[in-house]
Amino acid sequence: MLPINCWPKQERPRERLLSQGAQALSDAELISLYVRTGRRGRSAVDVARAGLVAAGGLKALLEMNGLSLAALAGFGPASAAGLKAAGELHERYLTAQLRRGCLLKNPADAQAFLAARLRGYPYEVFACVFLDQHHRIICYEALFRGTIDGASVPPREVVRQALAHNAAAVIFAHNHPSGIAEPSQADRWLTGRLKQALSLIDIKVLDHIVVGDSEAASFAERGLL
Repeated sequence: MLPINCWPKQERPRERLLSQGAQALSDAELISLYVRTGRRGRSAVDVARAGLVAAGGLKALLEMNGLSLAALAGFGPASAAGLKAAGELHERYLTAQLRRGCLLKNPADAQAFLAARLRGYPYEVFACVFLDQHHRIICYEALFRGTIDGASVPPREVVRQALAHNAAAVIFAHNHPSGIAEPSQADRWLTGRLKQALSLIDIKVLDHIVVGDSEAASFAERGLL
């Protein structure tokens, strides 16, 4: 097996990324840029592909902790550190778009941020984005942690936090550990209770985002608010 630096330039992952964009590369090719070197007659792409198989796919691989990543054949501490750093940079990039004082112009930005924050937990997490009267971000908070199939969300505590932040509007979000983003009847019932409780103190509920493995469902977009 030829090492990658012996491949034609137009076939090498790094050169293709620079000329065609990251979207042109497969999962294995992207990961190979962190693996960097092959092992025992295998290219870095082969090592990356084997790591994906061993982990059970891209999502499972990226959610592994650093020590487990480093233990994958051909990866090592440097590759693991690079991948974990890339994930953290992505989260910080999304967070920067929703920093305090930012005007929430695009609901898609909020969905992307909340999906990145909540996707992958093995238990339910209920979170809120608190906003002022101009829909500028006050803060994001993960308020409640539950189990694999639910989280207890007392409306009184949500109201208390909204008042503490002097919020005029909120966006709710929670994840489904099952990976399916479809809102449940319990989700609809809870959203109705929270909306009713917050309406008594003139705080608007702008959306409730349900986060799954590969997508997020918006109550606002579905006309469920």
